[in-house]
Amino acid sequence: MEEYELDAIKRITTRPQAEYRTIEVAPITPIIGAEVSGLDLTRKLTEEQLTEVRRAFLDHHVLVFRQQDITFDDHKRFAGHFGELRPVNPPPEGDPYMLEIRTSPEANNVAGNGWHTDGSADPEPSLGSMLHIIQTPEPGCGGDTMFANMYLAYDMLSPTMRGLLDGLTAVHDGGLPFKQYTLPPDYVVPKSEHPLVVRHPETDRRVLYVNPAYTDRIPQLSADESRAVLDLLFKVVAQRPLLCCRVRWEPNTLVFWDNRCVQHHALYDYHPHTRYGRRVAINGGPLKS
Repeated sequence: MEEYELDAIKRITTRPQAEYRTIEVAPITPIIGAEVSGLDLTRKLTEEQLTEVRRAFLDHHVLVFRQQDITFDDHKRFAGHFGELRPVNPPPEGDPYMLEIRTSPEANNVAGNGWHTDGSADPEPSLGSMLHIIQTPEPGCGGDTMFANMYLAYDMLSPTMRGLLDGLTAVHDGGLPFKQYTLPPDYVVPKSEHPLVVRHPETDRRVLYVNPAYTDRIPQLSADESRAVLDLLFKVVAQRPLLCCRVRWEPNTLVFWDNRCVQHHALYDYHPHTRYGRRVAINGGPLKS
């Protein structure tokens, strides 16, 4: 491993750990993810509790809340503390903010089965997503989700590569994952151009903002150059397990992740078993370099 890569890891693993009074925060890995206990999401939270959850969210990027037997109204109330809720595209029958995550025994694939960032093709991508899984596959039958730290993905690139990427943009196309499918007639396909390297609006840290599901091309490069650079960047996550944590779902687990600095991959390794949950997305803002 190169010296600059070791330095990037050391900056994360040696940072001072925050102290909490109202919640308990147990890191999943030194790099990303934490399990949060001490909260009952069926109840109204205090300002101190919310302040500590926000701090843990910025520090760990993925928060796991176990044993949360909540209604969808509880789910939306908790998400609403972090921003305005984002309607589903296309709007579902029923609640406009509820994206149902449902896998049938006959499914050949599932949404999210591949590294991606929710909403990266939108003009103003989402701040984060909250997924509450109610029904899991039978015990031992898979269904975990992987999450990757895209701060570290950027920091572990060589200084020369970081210098090249800092001035480039990329086109994100919301239709890419669905080329082999017939989309609903009311589905509005988003397409946007964002910096390849963005600054997180709350931490001001640089983030590598590309993902293989939605990132289509780098307009400042030729088609061949764009494909070569993107393929290289996509492999950063796929070939570096140390960037990642793995969340094993249990019934009534809620996970809250930061789409501004995290990619995730919902593993479909549980065919023909079923899974059911509900996801809420939280509005973000324009991405800046």
